[in-house]
Amino acid sequence: MKGCEVFVTFSGEGVPLLCLHGWGKAVSSSAFDALRKELESANVQVIAPNLPGFGKSAEPPHVWTVDDYADCMEELIRELGLKNVHLLGHSFGGRIAIKLAARQGSLRDSAQHDKFWLFHLYLCGAAGLPQRRYLKRFIGHSLAKLGKTFLAIPGLRALATPARTLLYKVLREHDYEQASERMRETMIKVISEDLTSYLSSITVPTDLFWGEEDTMTPLADGELMNKKIVQSELHVFSGVRHRVHIERAKEIAEVILQAMHNPSPKGRG
Repeated sequence: MKGCEVFVTFSGEGVPLLCLHGWGKAVSSSAFDALRKELESANVQVIAPNLPGFGKSAEPPHVWTVDDYADCMEELIRELGLKNVHLLGHSFGGRIAIKLAARQGSLRDSAQHDKFWLFHLYLCGAAGLPQRRYLKRFIGHSLAKLGKTFLAIPGLRALATPARTLLYKVLREHDYEQASERMRETMIKVISEDLTSYLSSITVPTDLFWGEEDTMTPLADGELMNKKIVQSELHVFSGVRHRVHIERAKEIAEVILQAMHNPSPKGRG
């Protein structure tokens, strides 16, 4: 897909549910195991790719943006011949899902309506809005580059590895620390894009699932998305942080099944 080998898992048969996972060295399609279990007896096919650079999938052939990941997923959808897709994205996967849904919104009433494949969108603690945490990553990225130049001075090279590790630990950016150089650059490209302007282009019914205690993508993000996406409903879970797709898999599965079998228009909730 888009010059990259992508590993995809399939479970069940029926209505297609395409699940896009978040960012992290150990993160892959297995992030949706709990949701799979809740849907295993339903008429649903869970399709969960390892996004390029994660799990068993190859790294992108070059530094990618959110659009590149969206292009890759569109190619997968075409290759599988999917129609009336239910699309779910968690965290970073939510970024990609927002891009895909916004693109679909522009096709729905156009001459290219035959390319419209999206039926329903689910965002779980989705990323995509500006965050103080992301600013910290930019600062860390700049400091890392500066430190690399400084530590290249003869006599200081031996300090390079421990200094770099200390910097990332201070910034608490383990995802960045553990990534390859290409994926680090990709991470910076991805988090630099504010997707706020895309939200109003989403025209399909959308369910937003958020942990009230989420510090990665705060509840305020979900509330803003709920305001911007016309046909959306926000589901908030107390005592839950960023792993809402795992800790509230049962409740999410119930909403998905309701949307699949008894679809109804959403309103801002």
